[in-house]
Amino acid sequence: MPDHGRPDRMMKLGAFLSTPGNHLAGWRHPDAVTTTDMDFKAHARMAHAAEAARFDTIFFQDTAAVNGSEAMARGDTSRSKLSRTVKLEPTALLAALAAITTHIGVIATMTTTYNEPYNVARRFASIDHLSEGRAGWNLVTSQIEDEAQNFGFDAHMAHGDRYARAAEFYDVVVGLWDSWEADGLLRDKASGVYMDRDKVHFLDHVGAKFRVRGPLNVARTPQGRPVVAQAGSSEAGRELAARTADVVFTAQTQLAPAQAFYADLRARTVRHGRLADDIKIMPGITPVLGPTMAGAQAHYEQLQALMPDDVALQSLSHISGGLDLRQFPLDGPLPELPPSNAAKARQELVVRTARERNMTLREIARHTAAGTGHRVLVGTPDYVAEQLELWLRSDAADGFNVICNYYHKPFEDFCALVVPRLQEMGVFRREYEGRTLRENLGLRVPENRYTAARQAG
Repeated sequence: MPDHGRPDRMMKLGAFLSTPGNHLAGWRHPDAVTTTDMDFKAHARMAHAAEAARFDTIFFQDTAAVNGSEAMARGDTSRSKLSRTVKLEPTALLAALAAITTHIGVIATMTTTYNEPYNVARRFASIDHLSEGRAGWNLVTSQIEDEAQNFGFDAHMAHGDRYARAAEFYDVVVGLWDSWEADGLLRDKASGVYMDRDKVHFLDHVGAKFRVRGPLNVARTPQGRPVVAQAGSSEAGRELAARTADVVFTAQTQLAPAQAFYADLRARTVRHGRLADDIKIMPGITPVLGPTMAGAQAHYEQLQALMPDDVALQSLSHISGGLDLRQFPLDGPLPELPPSNAAKARQELVVRTARERNMTLREIARHTAAGTGHRVLVGTPDYVAEQLELWLRSDAADGFNVICNYYHKPFEDFCALVVPRLQEMGVFRREYEGRTLRENLGLRVPENRYTAARQAG
């Protein structure tokens, strides 16, 4: 099994808490707790389970709309069977969870398409202070087109324009995070001087998309600045991630393409003047566990039996390029899809999977609905642990985002059954390395640009 000169590399684990379940029919499972999407106590339970298992971080995806709301407004009732339509505002949730945890990182999505840089910089800097250095921002461009009309737009911004906006958005946010040097706040009672004015800096950004003066009214954060995660896998997404991201969340289902993605992204990161290890790549995995391989397969088939074909077909709606797939025969091939202005890389993954495996429309829909494009691992705890180790040692991943079909049992089973096996194999920590998210992920603390310039000059 290859290790490419890094045999002691330790796996990173994130808990992608996709409540009430990532499987489109998972909420219907007899063991599923259907209220996990709106229940803070349920989120607290999951956060405590993840921290007890020594996960690096918990993570919340977000959208600023009900997916499919435009169709619903026209009277379409096809989405009435789908869960994952409501979710708590993630930065409020992060702040609350930071107060009841000690070591685990807290990361959430906030889109660059329908937000402003100053607000995002302030919110995540505040959470980094509240958590004593455990905050992360998942920088995304909005995928679902339903968001546009919640922010005064008639149509969703074009894919290329979204990424151009995101690149400048990042520059402004990071610039604002550098507003205060580490020792800029004096709070000197004797002299009456509260701050060192020479160590507080105006950004004075004027660009194509934004005009932001600064400074930020939050001081430099405990880990220098919050961790930045990114989830785009398209060409534009990879370039943005290589330049900006500390962590990359990605959907990869096969070893060879995952290795190619891993190598490509690390090479791009170096081309942007960074070290290859400055970025951690974490594909999503959905575990379906059983005491035996047959038992795990039976569990998977039970989940699949809960999902009608019309629900499965909805898993393709956001990558269909506006094509109504209900007009095509379910037992025919996946039709040619128009280019998507939503999730380009996810569309490419679904189409490639369908073509390579000669899958019908029904089969690719049910396959996608089972893991929303992520790798579904069906097997015993030993099998799942061995697969994760294989990808780590084969330079296909630095770690994984664990995404469960429903909550709480599958996630708690992963913590109780798979994590100890990974620890026995020597590929996952038994104790946290430090107190901040950067320390536990093995990431460098970024320099403040003004402090670096002062020291250089």
